[in-house]
Amino acid sequence: MTIPLGPIDIAVLVAYFGAAVVVGVLVAGRIRSLDAYLLGDRNLPWWVILGSIVATETSAATVLSVPGESFGPAGMRFLQLPLGYMLGRLAIVRFLLPLYFRGELNTAHEVLRDRFGPTMQRAAAVLFLVARNLGDGLRLFLAALVFQKLTGLPLAWSVGAMGAVTILYTVFGGLRSVAWNDCLQLVIYVLGGIVAVFVILARIPGGWPAAWEFAAAHEKLRMFDFSLDPANPYTFWAGLVGGAVLSLGTHGTDHMMVQRYLSARGERDAARALLTSGVVVFLQFALFLGIGVLLAAFHGLGGEAPPARPDEVFAAFIVNHFPANTGLIGLLLAAILAAAMSTIASSLNASASSMIHDVWLPLREAAGRREPLSPAAALAVTRWLTVGFGLVQVAVGIAAAAVDSTVVSRALTIAGYSAGLLLGVFVLGVTTRRVGQGAALVGAAAGLAALLAVQFVLPGQGIKVAWPWYALIGSAVTFAVGLAASLILPRVEVDR
Repeated sequence: MTIPLGPIDIAVLVAYFGAAVVVGVLVAGRIRSLDAYLLGDRNLPWWVILGSIVATETSAATVLSVPGESFGPAGMRFLQLPLGYMLGRLAIVRFLLPLYFRGELNTAHEVLRDRFGPTMQRAAAVLFLVARNLGDGLRLFLAALVFQKLTGLPLAWSVGAMGAVTILYTVFGGLRSVAWNDCLQLVIYVLGGIVAVFVILARIPGGWPAAWEFAAAHEKLRMFDFSLDPANPYTFWAGLVGGAVLSLGTHGTDHMMVQRYLSARGERDAARALLTSGVVVFLQFALFLGIGVLLAAFHGLGGEAPPARPDEVFAAFIVNHFPANTGLIGLLLAAILAAAMSTIASSLNASASSMIHDVWLPLREAAGRREPLSPAAALAVTRWLTVGFGLVQVAVGIAAAAVDSTVVSRALTIAGYSAGLLLGVFVLGVTTRRVGQGAALVGAAAGLAALLAVQFVLPGQGIKVAWPWYALIGSAVTFAVGLAASLILPRVEVDR
């Protein structure tokens, strides 16, 4: 599948990449401290944090694959999941957000240090770093596949080119650059989605009335499914309960999101950004699911055979039916790349933040070097860490080209395990006092074993569990086993 780029489309893409770098440099200002570099001096406007939250949780897979879900049998039932996301956000604001605004915390994992001790802090940080860089390296690979089609470059060069631009503005501008670029990228991919709606409608015989009639006749507009099948990811219960717990993990304990809350001017602004982001994400999903429904009507009413894989249907329409050399193809490709780069940039900055505060500086102090690093030295180390994590993700993206796509999708699921495990540990810390560091680590190990069994062992026995339940299973097993282990392993007070 070759993308027919004309000079105007190329100009749009070049303008986007240039704007990303320029915005990153201009908004960064003069950075003299880690707080400025990693937390934007804790002074970002709430609406910038809102845009950064939404763009960070949106990847190229969202833009391309979500229309494939509604094109297939799921229809608009996918929207049950963001309902759970909103419920999870309410719980975060009520129970977890206050923890992050007690004192001057730098990472989410410092809450675990204060409750359990430094070993748990480092263990949580390592889990976050491995899962985050593996998952986002694979997301970089998926986005680079699109970039390869538009440039004709080898895949390794495509991965490297996208990685290089993202590393560049992240290294120089820090979180302030990342957050403002996230807002730019959010506007671009939403605008691209809106343009796609009108282009698809123009290609459907009979236009909007015919598309609506087709969607209603084929139950594409049905939103709720109250069945109790645990293998079905698109039920009301999987969406509301599984989605809420998943959101509690991904937005309540994942440092990539917590870093954004800590950059706010206060807890109230952070809560405002987080709660509003739930509504924006719901509307965003509705937009891209609507594109999938329209594509189903386009193929159903026009008689044209769709691609074999539903997640390729949107990309195929862009290639075959968008008007050439008008800038629209360039805009849609910029939207796909923008969604990918927003996640990757946030990942690099959050990884550097966790590494310096949760691992590097504590180990340096434990080794007896108690004199603090100068602000300039700490900033230099953090920037080099950002480059290092960028190179790791590029390497993962290049290596993914040699891996079967099924393995890639499974690895992406495994990368999300950290949400359930960390949530279980946080719940142990917040709701109990007798559970110590050793028992919590035992609980997390049991949670990981349970998730691996659910994904790889149970299907062989004919038992399938849909992925929205994974975070609930991981957190529940972590909590239950950690609580039980505390009866055997006495809590030991540690030097914090």
